[in-house]
Amino acid sequence: MKLDDLRRLNTARHQRQTVLRITDLHGGHDSIVVEGEACDPLFAVPVSTAFRSGKSGSSEIAGRTYFIDVQVPPPQIVIIGAVHLGQVLAQMAQLAGFAIRVIDPRMAFATPQRFPNIELYPDWPDEVFATRPLDACTALVALSHDPKIDDFPVAEALRAGCFYVGALGGRKSHSLRLQRLAANGFSAADLGRIRGPIGLDIGAIGPSEIAIAILAEIVQSLRRRSTAATQ
Repeated sequence: MKLDDLRRLNTARHQRQTVLRITDLHGGHDSIVVEGEACDPLFAVPVSTAFRSGKSGSSEIAGRTYFIDVQVPPPQIVIIGAVHLGQVLAQMAQLAGFAIRVIDPRMAFATPQRFPNIELYPDWPDEVFATRPLDACTALVALSHDPKIDDFPVAEALRAGCFYVGALGGRKSHSLRLQRLAANGFSAADLGRIRGPIGLDIGAIGPSEIAIAILAEIVQSLRRRSTAATQ
């Protein structure tokens, strides 16, 4: 591997970016593709497929065999609001293989007793993001139902390109949220990325069913997210 390619790989890993290493099994050179960057049109379809699936494997392209090695940062869910719904969602998401972070400045809610074995931050989101920023392999779930706590992380998730951005609240609350974000410069396309009301529409009732609806929507967004295998 060329030194420049190795540097690109290491940089992508450090920045939690999904990256592919394409190896020509007939003895040609390796190439590196970082998600979000353009690639050779010849590889557009297999690269897009690899980004979506997260699975490595060989591919026949133009009569040659290539091995596409996918290196995906562990997907994580950042939950804003240490509420009861967050407790249930954190447990379910862990079982599904997600890394979890819970952030809530209300110390009465954000306690290890309520969130055992969970990465917990009893701090304001902006303080946490200063050292642990969001990224494209992160799902942001805002559950506090308090604009003073939820609005900033939702805005940061849009800026960071998180693969999922969801916020708890009814249609009226969501409409007011969109107005506040629009006043801060977010476009209609940006605001259209926010899932609100949050979760798949399965008629969920109660925290457990709502958590299932949210987690299902997160998985759907992860597996169907757009990738940039572009020319």
